[in-house]
Parts: sequence; structure tokens; C-alpha cells
Amino acid sequence: MKTEVHRVKEKKDEKVTIECVELTEDVREILVFIQSKGHEITGMLDGTYTQLLLSDIFYFEALDEHVFAYTKDQVYEIRSRLYEVEERYQDIYFLRISKSIVVNLRKIQTITPALNARFTAHLKNGEQLIVSRQYVKQLKKTLLGGQKNEV
Repeated sequence: MKTEVHRVKEKKDEKVTIECVELTEDVREILVFIQSKGHEITGMLDGTYTQLLLSDIFYFEALDEHVFAYTKDQVYEIRSRLYEVEERYQDIYFLRISKSIVVNLRKIQTITPALNARFTAHLKNGEQLIVSRQYVKQLKKTLLGGQKNEV
């Protein structure tokens, strides 16, 4: 695969173009990496605000009128509603899997069937999340084909 870099004068003129014969898994991973870079969200931990890279977030969870972003080691409170997170980041592999959770699909290691037509998502940090019945179909569609960010 050839690569080229051309310098531009202003940040607003930066862009990445991918030319490929077909959209393989390798190309998709490059695409997701590029799309997630520079995407940040502000989180609060112990009264301190921090910029979090979306690529570091495993999932978002809504609890008691608050939304939290879970990274490998920390939990940050964010100021967005869960539906706003879902809408804003669905094109870069974030998907709702229950009424209260939006997961980063790139942080899922395996998915196994659970009871009552639900599934369990095993994350790369060792956590397990239940995929509710009403979201299983969309999860399967997204993971098995018809990616949301296909070119």
C-alpha cells in the first residue's frame, strides 16, 4: 500500500483520502482510526475537567440523570445526554446496546449468547455488558455487515 503526505497551509484544509479496490477489514480499521482521532469529549473526575479521546472510551452509561464515560481505568461524568452521545458518535463505532448504555464496538472482544434472547458483550478491559433484546438485531447487523460508516 502506497502512502503520500502533502502539506497544506491551514488546519481547515487538512483531509485524508483513501483509495482502495475494496473496503477490506484493514481499510475499515484505518478509516475508524482516522475518524476517531481528534474526536474528544470533556469529562469530569474529582472536580477536574479532562479532555477524553473517544478512542479511549469503552462505553457510556446513563445512571440517575447523569451520563458517565468509562475508560480502561477511570469513570468520568460528562455533560451530554445519552441520546446525544449516541447520535453524535454513531458513525465512529458507538452503538446503543441497552436503554442506558452506548458501547464502543472497537472495545468489544467477544459477544456470547445470554438468557432470554440477550447477549453479553465482553470488553477488552474485562468488563461484561448485557445487550438488551431490542438492540441485538442492530448489533448483529452492524457487526456482521452493513457497517454504518461504509464509504
